[in-house]
Amino acid sequence: MAELTVQQITETGGAATYETAAGGGDTADNNGNMFLHIKNGSGEEITITITALTTSVDSGVYGDLTKANATIAVAAEGEAFIGGFAPAAFNDGNGEVAITYSGVTSLTIAALYV
Repeated sequence: MAELTVQQITETGGAATYETAAGGGDTADNNGNMFLHIKNGSGEEITITITALTTSVDSGVYGDLTKANATIAVAAEGEAFIGGFAPAAFNDGNGEVAITYSGVTSLTIAALYV
């Protein structure tokens, strides 16, 4: 796993730097406002999964709740955004989210926050 560099988007703008997706997955620091921009340059759809670490909560108001992984299918030659990720559900002990891919051929990713 590689750690993605999280880049801040400000009111003055900026250009994102894209990293090659790692075959074993990636991690990224998550403050709750982080999102991912994924570019799939391959000829096949690729699914991106952000793993939820807290998957069930017993709510006195709503009963038992289940939190699923966050996933998005990025079309062949397509782009997609996904995020933000609630830190209580997705962050590990280091404040990072885990990102996995169904394939990494020609897949680039940028981790961004505002």
